[in-house]
Amino acid sequence: MTSTTAPESTGTTAHPAPWLPLAAVSVTLFFWASAFVAIRHLGHDFSPGALSLGRLVVGAICLGAVALPRGLPRPTGRQWVSIVTIGVLWFGVYNVALNAGERRVDAGTAAMLIQVSPVLIAVLAAVFLNERFTAYLAGGLALAFAGVGLISFSTTEGSDHDLLGVVLCLTSALVYSISLILQKPLVARLPAIHVTWLACTVGAVVCLPFAGQLVDQARDAPVSSSLWLVYLGVFPTAIAFTTYAYALRHMTASNLGVTTYLVPPITIVMGLVFLDETPPSMAYVGGALALVGVAVARRKPRSVTRPPAPA
Repeated sequence: MTSTTAPESTGTTAHPAPWLPLAAVSVTLFFWASAFVAIRHLGHDFSPGALSLGRLVVGAICLGAVALPRGLPRPTGRQWVSIVTIGVLWFGVYNVALNAGERRVDAGTAAMLIQVSPVLIAVLAAVFLNERFTAYLAGGLALAFAGVGLISFSTTEGSDHDLLGVVLCLTSALVYSISLILQKPLVARLPAIHVTWLACTVGAVVCLPFAGQLVDQARDAPVSSSLWLVYLGVFPTAIAFTTYAYALRHMTASNLGVTTYLVPPITIVMGLVFLDETPPSMAYVGGALALVGVAVARRKPRSVTRPPAPA
């Protein structure tokens, strides 16, 4: 098999039409928003680990069917370290933690908690990808976490279990942010489909200890729930993670990360329609504050125009 490693970018590399990365982001946001609702719905039939394994196995099979005909990638040793880390964190830890968290908080609240990730991504990008760290970023970080505090307060009144749900969702946001920073240099050298397939496969392997639970619970679950699990593997996993990786190749990590602030309102509407549930009132205030923090973090400092020196 020939290597499918992408060549280094040069000044003559063809760039995609401007709408293609935006279309890829739009597909990703819709499917990821639907994933919060599907996970919440499936919490009655599948445990967090079993749901993660089922979703990742389906996703890995779909991705492999598309990736393998294009040849086998040949990552370097350092790239393999990043791929395995992404597989363990983003596909393994993220899914299990989010699935467990959504047993304790509603889909809309979980989506809002995940939205601290754009600020974390911006901070990590400033440290590891040499993207600029500004006063706006520091202020946005403070506002975003103040919003998270309000969400936590609204969901923990009279229930310690909800606090654990908040912590689990924040854990998902953290590992997602770290993984995105690791993925940025990978998709600059390797095809997005291969990076996603390899990482998803690693995540499935990590979740193999839950195979017994998956078999038992799939046997007892209604057919509709099994179909929802397949949906999670095909659309929010195989398709959405690939389109996101494609968009990451053509956008900065921090700018791409901030686009996910559209996920909570989509999730809340879907949760109302399909689950007949909405976040607590105070969670809306906290979510709005967190999103304001994200917007502030992404503001660009005004450039000072200096007059030309006299001749």
